[in-house]
Amino acid sequence: MTNKIIVSAIQLTSSGNKEENLKKVDEFIDIAVLSKTQLVALPELFNVITTPDKEYNFAESIPGLTINHLALKAKQNKIFILAGSILEISKSRKSYNTSVLINPQGEIIAKYRKINLFDTTLTRKESDTRLAGEDIVTCSTELGVFGFSICYDLRFPELYRELGRKGAQIIFVPAAFLLRTGKDHWATLLRARAIENQVFIIAPNQFGKAPETGTETYGRSLIIDPWGNVIACASDKECVITAQLDMDLIDETKIKLGFKY
Repeated sequence: MTNKIIVSAIQLTSSGNKEENLKKVDEFIDIAVLSKTQLVALPELFNVITTPDKEYNFAESIPGLTINHLALKAKQNKIFILAGSILEISKSRKSYNTSVLINPQGEIIAKYRKINLFDTTLTRKESDTRLAGEDIVTCSTELGVFGFSICYDLRFPELYRELGRKGAQIIFVPAAFLLRTGKDHWATLLRARAIENQVFIIAPNQFGKAPETGTETYGRSLIIDPWGNVIACASDKECVITAQLDMDLIDETKIKLGFKY
């Protein structure tokens, strides 16, 4: 395994127009590739954000239009792409909120369905239109062992502890984290999960007011090291952040803290 790798996270303001969103994703991936990135991570619902009554109309099979599009992009640029999440068709009229990892050969090598649905009084209940996943997912690659989570999962530390037990070295947290809670909780919770488990965190977030729904998201996408240091942070706009991860820091941090599962 390479000791140092270059990774990128893309921050978006996704709309209800899937074609325009994918075009924007392509442009940001091209920018990230100029930094010699080996992995690009996208936020939650990067391909479309729409009102609950329209969600199932935009849901896709996996593979399907969006994932096939990204698979070609990954293969062309010889990079990993974390498709932060898309709405995945189910056998009911509800969708899964699903992350997909694509390798540099354009192959799907991991899929994670969001376990903890956002059923709070802050917005409508996600369970009204979405199904919860059940499986905790890790994936071993030449860059390291990846662990998967999505947005509201961040508030459930037991998920991250189990990912750590399964050997995760880098954990993804693609999100559409609300502005209202993000300003107080986003960075604090992400840093805590990195510190608790001595892992790198890559957290691409949505930013700003979604055109279709009016929901305001916090942005400030982050890349965090195993000590809890923020090594890259997005500004308040659509953008790409890139960082070099020294994978040796994982074991060094575990030794310093005397950490054992």
